[in-house]
Amino acid sequence: MAVEAKSEDTQMAVSVVAVEEPTIKAAEKIVVDPSVEEPAINDAEKKVDPSVEEEPIIKDVEKKVDDAAVVVAEVNVEEKKEEEPKTEEVVEEKENESGDGEVILSTPAIEKSSSFREEAKEYSDLKENEKKALVEFKSKLEEAILENKLFKKKDEEQKEKEQQKDIEKPTQQEGDAEKEKSKQEDEYEEKEKSKQESEDEEKEKSTQEGEEAKGKSMAVDSEENKDDKPKQEGGDEEKEKTVEGVEKIVKEESGEEKQKSSPEADEEKIERESEEEKKPDVGAEEKSVEDVVVDKDISIWGVPLLPSKGSEATDVILLKFLRARDFKVNEAFEMLKNTLQWRKDNKIDSILDEDLGVDLGSVAYMDGLDYEGHPICYNMYGIFEDNQLYQKTFGTEEKREQFLRWRFQLMEKGIQKLDFNKGGVSSLLQINDLKNSPGPSRKELRIAMKQAVGLLQDNYPEFVARNIFVNVPFWYYAFNAVLSPFLTQRTKSKFVFARPAKVTETLLRYIPAEQIPLRYGGMKRENDSEFSTEETTVSELTVKAGSTESIEIPAPEVGTTLVWDLIVLGWEVSYKEEFVPTDEGSYTIIVQKAKKMGSHEEPVRNSFRNNEPGKVVLTVDNGSFKKKRVFYRYKTKMSSSS
Repeated sequence: MAVEAKSEDTQMAVSVVAVEEPTIKAAEKIVVDPSVEEPAINDAEKKVDPSVEEEPIIKDVEKKVDDAAVVVAEVNVEEKKEEEPKTEEVVEEKENESGDGEVILSTPAIEKSSSFREEAKEYSDLKENEKKALVEFKSKLEEAILENKLFKKKDEEQKEKEQQKDIEKPTQQEGDAEKEKSKQEDEYEEKEKSKQESEDEEKEKSTQEGEEAKGKSMAVDSEENKDDKPKQEGGDEEKEKTVEGVEKIVKEESGEEKQKSSPEADEEKIERESEEEKKPDVGAEEKSVEDVVVDKDISIWGVPLLPSKGSEATDVILLKFLRARDFKVNEAFEMLKNTLQWRKDNKIDSILDEDLGVDLGSVAYMDGLDYEGHPICYNMYGIFEDNQLYQKTFGTEEKREQFLRWRFQLMEKGIQKLDFNKGGVSSLLQINDLKNSPGPSRKELRIAMKQAVGLLQDNYPEFVARNIFVNVPFWYYAFNAVLSPFLTQRTKSKFVFARPAKVTETLLRYIPAEQIPLRYGGMKRENDSEFSTEETTVSELTVKAGSTESIEIPAPEVGTTLVWDLIVLGWEVSYKEEFVPTDEGSYTIIVQKAKKMGSHEEPVRNSFRNNEPGKVVLTVDNGSFKKKRVFYRYKTKMSSSS
């Protein structure tokens, strides 16, 4: 399929002098990913006037462009049948009226791709290595569920804390016992010292008394004989005192020994108690084993996770985690465990029932389906240009957390529209409108977006089939280069960028015209009473360069009301509407006189009620040098008889 890539919007031209080299490098870095296979590109034909001397900076840009495999001028792209087409910005050098070269950013013309479909979800469609990984993943998951090892348990955390306390407790007890022992030893030493002093005093006293008695006996011999009996009694008393002193010392020593042994006894007691505490309580263990209940009904997004239950939707969910981790089973299993724990900790399963108290319905919403039936989620970042709303949403960390929770709630609402069964659609299409969005200088928005991208990528794997960015400003490419390292290669491969002039063309590649909102050049109007997406289909007509094509809407009966919608991609054509009666003698009625339609014209809707048989003719005159794609639909309504 040949795709013509030629810029038609001169307003997109950016002067080489005005474009900073770092920004060009950032754009190149985003546009060309060396890990992604580039489609075959034919040699480009340059339309630069050879008489015009190229400026050095132009040569420099051309060199960068060639190195990045980006085509200069018009290119024809041959797409492989099974290869998914890519939408990427290309740099085109075009000669303007004055002959000066300009660098123009444009996207290739976009066609609907039949290869844009859900990836293989059935076991039979998988490759051998993928089948093996899925079987291993299911076995690992089954074992974890049956052994109750999928979640971190609160009692385990409590047990760890208690074990830590038990480790600290004996250490503290040992320290207290050591202090008590040291204290008792000090007291014992003091008592020993005082006892020794007491004994020394007793000896000194007894010696003095003996000397005094001896002097008295030598002085008075007569009195000595008289005093023999009392002296003898005094000796007996001394002996008794000496015996009492010895007994006292023995008693004190034995008392001290008892006191000394008491801290050792305490120590032994503490050790005994700690050993008893460490002994496993067999009865408690048996009781805990009996109390453990294996939850075989663990599910995520309404899909049972126990493989032995045989749900076909289980394989679809597990394949999402495997693809997100390149079919590395251990990494996919850890990712699933972390997701389940995150959902449990943040109560995500009940988030749909929460009233978050924030009105951000105009920021993001679900609306319509693409060609493959993917629900479409629109994200309108331009809303945050309003500073009051911006501060209300991102002003504080608490508000940013609330915004993230609201975003997860919206994601869960979108998942409610998915079907994980065989042949069902199990992913979303996201449209991110960056028109008037706050620039990268808004730190709070940057932080919130980084958090949202990380959490959505980690906990909602493979839930986005495509991420389309429309009305992309030039600064965003540099911002995306900063965000890019935090994204997986698989996530980045799903990004599609469209400059303002290519929005409708890009969206038509993935979404039917009747499902594209009016503001993006589609035919979908809010509360449309004339057309419903289920009842009408849109037809397409190609008008070749320099030719004219007509669309006829028959009105064979009188009193018929005809209603039609029409859009021309890129317009720049002459358009008129008229009613031609069947009777050749009647006059042709001009419904809409010929008008030159600009490049930014909105889709046309008109109606006509006939008073005679005939037909409405819509004429598109293409005077340009490019073919034009025309999309239209119509319906007839019979007027009720009066």
